[in-house]
Amino acid sequence: MELPSEAELLRVFIGESDRHGHRPLYEVIVEEARRRGLAGATVLHGMMGFGKASRIHTAKILRLSEDLPIIVEIVDKPERIEAFLPVIDVMMEGGLVTVEKVRVKMYRTNGRTGQ
Repeated sequence: MELPSEAELLRVFIGESDRHGHRPLYEVIVEEARRRGLAGATVLHGMMGFGKASRIHTAKILRLSEDLPIIVEIVDKPERIEAFLPVIDVMMEGGLVTVEKVRVKMYRTNGRTGQ
């Protein structure tokens, strides 16, 4: 797949305890993005954070949290990101979704550079 130099970055901020059915929500989002042919997805595991309720979630040993922050990032063409938003909306009970414009400088697959 080739990405245009002007693309969008979709970020989904959730907690690791968030589920869709009986499965972790981040797994369901990534698998659905793959099934729909999006360019790629990355899941980042946060060490510390807080959300709307201002409750701190941290990985410190003395204060182990069972709900550390998770961020799912997906970069693709704007129209593909826009089409994926309703899919995420149905899956999420809570969290934050952001979309921002990004410039793709390099996207390599199989040793080839696409723009």
